[in-house]
Amino acid sequence: MKAKRLWRALCLSVLAVQLWAQAPASGTVQQQTDGQSTAQPIGSDEIKQLRDRIAKQEEEIKKLEQSVEEQRTMLEQAIKSNTAPAPTTATANPAPATAAGPELMGKAVSADVVPVVNNVARVSRRGPQIRETTAPPSPLSISIGNTTFTPLGFADATFFLRSTNVGSGIGTNFAGIPFNSAAGGKLSETNFTAQNSRIGMRIDSNFLGWKVLGYLEADFLFNNNANSFQISSNSAGFRLRNYFADVQKGGFEVLGGQDWSMLTPNRKGISPIPGDIFYTQDMDTNYQIGLVWTRAPQFRFIAHPNENVAFGVALENPQQYIGGGNGSGAVALPSGLSSIIGQFQYSPGLNVANSITNVPNLFPDIQAKLAIDGTPGGRAMHFEVAGVVRGFKDYLLPGVGGSAGVAGSHTAVGGGGEINSNLEVFKNFRLIENVFFSDGGGRYIFGSAPDFVVRPSGAISPLRADSTVDGFEAQVTPNTLLAMYYGGLYIGKDVVIDANGKTPVGYGYATSAGTQNRYVQELTFDWVQTLWKNKNYGALSLINQYSYVFREPWYVAPGTAAAGGPRQAHTNMIWVDLRYTLP
Repeated sequence: MKAKRLWRALCLSVLAVQLWAQAPASGTVQQQTDGQSTAQPIGSDEIKQLRDRIAKQEEEIKKLEQSVEEQRTMLEQAIKSNTAPAPTTATANPAPATAAGPELMGKAVSADVVPVVNNVARVSRRGPQIRETTAPPSPLSISIGNTTFTPLGFADATFFLRSTNVGSGIGTNFAGIPFNSAAGGKLSETNFTAQNSRIGMRIDSNFLGWKVLGYLEADFLFNNNANSFQISSNSAGFRLRNYFADVQKGGFEVLGGQDWSMLTPNRKGISPIPGDIFYTQDMDTNYQIGLVWTRAPQFRFIAHPNENVAFGVALENPQQYIGGGNGSGAVALPSGLSSIIGQFQYSPGLNVANSITNVPNLFPDIQAKLAIDGTPGGRAMHFEVAGVVRGFKDYLLPGVGGSAGVAGSHTAVGGGGEINSNLEVFKNFRLIENVFFSDGGGRYIFGSAPDFVVRPSGAISPLRADSTVDGFEAQVTPNTLLAMYYGGLYIGKDVVIDANGKTPVGYGYATSAGTQNRYVQELTFDWVQTLWKNKNYGALSLINQYSYVFREPWYVAPGTAAAGGPRQAHTNMIWVDLRYTLP
């Protein structure tokens, strides 16, 4: 603006000097007559000519100013095209982060509350759900043609302590908390680890009008067991987390690869970027009991009818699961049906079907989600409803299961639904609510509940499993984030009498020895403190978590409580993590 005003003043000055040199004093003209000068009045025609000349010169000045402005705009565009990286596709509405939170890879919320400092997908604060914003350039980004490659990740040094020996490493097996009448319940555990460190790459490009996003994220939590922690060398295995390609054109989006389940609550829209997904601020790598999540191979189809609404359908890898994983209790199969155990995913010794290809699933899990975002009253709001349909099947050969067994295939359909919200009730303070209810959805609650039980005939009966995660996140200062969550899981009872007429089988029966849980609950407090942050050098943060977990089974042996034994198993847990995040 200063340059424009100076140019205008200069032009007007030149014009004034020119007119002053050509025109005499006001109201007269000088005429030379026989060597003598005489003053005569100016006529109306001459005044009109002067006005026309001034108007013409003012018009020429405006044209010059317009030409200068166009040249300046062209110069700025040329500079940007030579220095800025190619446009990148980024999910709508993730906000810039200011504190380094526990789960780096792309976490983000609104700029008012930044409960995810480790945001890799940093774009505008609020905008349409259609991914049309571009990520700001990172000092580490490399551009080749119209494609940008951005490394991402963080290095963790983590200390964790539990008052009982859960024995599951940095991630907690919530459903397997030991009773204090067992040896594990009398022993505490203290450990240091760097396993949760992450490394990854984001690739943004354009092809024939399609916005293309490639995303890779990995950590070192593979084989998180005794073999990973050797006396002389920790051999934590490299592990795939997310690896997908997402393309978008207009209001239509397609994703293929491995990513968080579409049932996992979002913070913004139906974005696949981890920064737009809600999985708490917890340092626990299994997050919070009650959280609905998987990271599974999938295909996803999303429509964005307008900037505030997104609707998606996903086909995800199914796993018909009868329990036993992640510390959970397994269903009891009727006598004579142990031969069909390989038809299900089941962790204990009879058959370890942990491969995603070993289980003969009936059809993919079919999911749908509707997400609505907005800023009523200037406060960010996210609301979503979602559902899943699942299919289960087994097959009995003739003679299997004795007289009660019915040869042939048996199928059942299960499913569930959820309602989630993430509301900014006032500046920098968000209330979070997630509720999931299902018949046959236990595998989505960290595998802490079986999907179904099998009856003596071979028939399949989906098992009830409901869960919730509720709480708040508050950015109390630009460098301090506080959060609190309550998580809960309820597992239903489904018990039948075996073919012998006296032995209970299924889930929740009276001789389950305390392994079949009725509910598991957790209360968590998080404090994330950014120690320093620089856009060129990254960020250093201190992440702290305290959790109290307790579980109660459907059945505790008679006399146990009277003898001083517990009806509940519980543990106190602490994490302290020092994290350096890439810029």
